[in-house]
Amino acid sequence: MKLEIVPVSIKEAQRFVELHHRHHPPAHSHLFAAGVSDGESVRGVAIIGRPVARMLCDGWTAEVVRVATDGCPNACSALYGAAWRACKALGYRRLITYTLPEEGGASLRGAGWHCIGEKGGGSWNRKNRPRMDLHPTQEKLRWEKNR
Repeated sequence: MKLEIVPVSIKEAQRFVELHHRHHPPAHSHLFAAGVSDGESVRGVAIIGRPVARMLCDGWTAEVVRVATDGCPNACSALYGAAWRACKALGYRRLITYTLPEEGGASLRGAGWHCIGEKGGGSWNRKNRPRMDLHPTQEKLRWEKNR
């Protein structure tokens, strides 16, 4: 099956994530979104935004904040590759994303990304700003693509 990268609106990407992402709701902030199609329908989406971690917001780094597919083979790798090409064309020098330790990372490795190691994790709930954790809170694996 031949896959092609297609433009999608952020609203379309958010709806797709809502239907297909395994453990996260749609992302609210974004720089842009991209889709992958088999020529008949959208089979996956990626949402790219500024880094969630404040210390990584250097103006040169972007983050793939969501990738979701309907299970179509190679769709994730195609989206990660397209996200990097788009970010690079926009002048970004680094693109990062995170996976859970139990997720294999084959799509990222297939797109030429490198695992940097365990990062982040934990609850966002704070005494002065109570929040309900609706996402996995364990440490994540950070992946990176750069020039």
